Amino acid sequence: MRVAFTKMEGCGNDYVFVDAVAAPFPVERGGELATIWSDRHFGIGADGLIVLSRDGGEGALRMLMWNADGSRGAMCGNGLRCLARFAEANGHVNARAFVILTDAGPRDVELLADGLVRTDMGEVRCRPPQVIDVDGARLEVVPGDAGNPHAVTFVADVDAAPVERVGAALQRHPAFPDGVNVEFVELVAADRIRQRTFERGSGETLACGTGAAVAVAASRQAGNIRGHEAHVDLRGGTLTVVGDGASLAIVGPARTVFRGEIELPG
Repeated sequence: MRVAFTKMEGCGNDYVFVDAVAAPFPVERGGELATIWSDRHFGIGADGLIVLSRDGGEGALRMLMWNADGSRGAMCGNGLRCLARFAEANGHVNARAFVILTDAGPRDVELLADGLVRTDMGEVRCRPPQVIDVDGARLEVVPGDAGNPHAVTFVADVDAAPVERVGAALQRHPAFPDGVNVEFVELVAADRIRQRTFERGSGETLACGTGAAVAVAASRQAGNIRGHEAHVDLRGGTLTVVGDGASLAIVGPARTVFRGEIELPG
């Protein structure tokens, strides 16, 4: 059995997309296939796998996602933006604005001009800062949630941040028993931050949409971000976080890299 796929990226956060509305797909093998196909040497190469399906067969469009290590993810902001374009390209929607169901709840999406997509992040929450011990050092983090767990830590220079070491260590920390996406954030201006992210299940990625929303919320909570819009400079591009309450949205690009077919492993 050969499976048609599309490789897409949003600010360098790349995924393999499969249309399970148009053709049968073994969803029960999603974790296994995500691991195989995400491999950048022996597979397609991606941060994970996202499958487009319909709720109940004929209902609303649904996003199913797995990280590169095969673990299931509830929500991905960059992946959701790409999935909106994927649904349009495959003829499953005829409106500019529609809803996609995720494991974190329904999310409004809107197709904009110049390849941009706006996605609702739902309620983005941050708790007060807490100090934890990580590899023998004290680290202040702001726990947050955007449909998946996050921990934001502010740094003076994001380029020098120990992303791999600290990010990996926090996956084993008792404060985050289910793992956590870790944002390293440098404050630039009252409407701009720089960010690097270690994603649970994938390692450092070039961008993280839910992480950008949480990072802006944490920066606003600390009094460092003001105004209705904030720009987040990531290693793969820039996202705009819109909103100044608990409900936030992100605006950014969604681009098709290539399409192909791959043999389903036996």
